[in-house]
Amino acid sequence: MTGPAIRPLLAGFAAAGIWISVSAAQAGEADVLAARAEQAADGTWRFEVTVAHEDEGWEHYADLWQVLAPDGTVLGERVLAHPHVEEQPFTRALGGVAIPDATRSVEIRARDSVHGFGGRRVSVELPR
Repeated sequence: MTGPAIRPLLAGFAAAGIWISVSAAQAGEADVLAARAEQAADGTWRFEVTVAHEDEGWEHYADLWQVLAPDGTVLGERVLAHPHVEEQPFTRALGGVAIPDATRSVEIRARDSVHGFGGRRVSVELPR
């Protein structure tokens, strides 16, 4: 049910004192805006990733980003432990990611607590 057809239903809920929150769906999906990779002396990789999401608080926020191999294998992930309502976009790092020598690029994706994965991804070439 959409548009004019839903208005009488919503008005009935409002009259009954029942409120429905639709804000959780308004923030959309988490988008990766940029990512940078740097190889450490021990051969592992460090990633700096910038994510944008209209975090609304604990109910709806970007909560994770992942480093993926070309075949979709998760090579590393950074848990985002709290909302970034006042800091958008934000950049966080993850080090110690082991990547097979034959892998020349990875993909970075972000997740939010309502929609899951689905926003913009970024491909990163690995300078070797």
